[in-house]
Amino acid sequence: MKDVHKSFERDPDGSLFDPQARAAMTRFAAGDDTLALEAATAVRTAFHAVERMRAHGAEGRGLSSGALDVLIRLSAGAEDGLSIGELAQSAGVSSRNVTGLVDTLERDGLVQRVPDRRDRRSVLARITPDGQAWIEAFRRPTQAAMAAIFRGFTSAELTQFRHLCLLLADNQHRVSEHLRQADGVEGPQQ
Repeated sequence: MKDVHKSFERDPDGSLFDPQARAAMTRFAAGDDTLALEAATAVRTAFHAVERMRAHGAEGRGLSSGALDVLIRLSAGAEDGLSIGELAQSAGVSSRNVTGLVDTLERDGLVQRVPDRRDRRSVLARITPDGQAWIEAFRRPTQAAMAAIFRGFTSAELTQFRHLCLLLADNQHRVSEHLRQADGVEGPQQ
């Protein structure tokens, strides 16, 4: 992911804003308030900044962020492994997406599929010793990268930031559920 530095400016209250995003959103909103649009753009900018730091911490180890998330979840999961459905639910993505990620991780020798002892029809994904070693080698550079990108944040600010991000995700989920119900689609979709 290419590192693109943006020049931010400050509002009169001292809050940062992206002048290019503000100009674009002002045109797009045709005179309406742009604060929610600018906030969405800022979330995307922040996401890319975190991903660039995370990729740097991976030191070219070749895993996508999705595969990395699955591997981390498996390293902290049940010793017997986790089902594709459990991984998908915990990551908030589709089972199809997780299946592809597990395929990649299995091809790389970091994950293996094993029969579920509780249900012979099911298969679990389990981290391999090579996968666990990969996670151990990745841990320190990632911790250093995240400490660097969140430098200057207080514990209270990090807690509030986490809360706001998850509130945003929860709001999106509620809106999606409402739209599915309005369309007559039953049950949660991924």
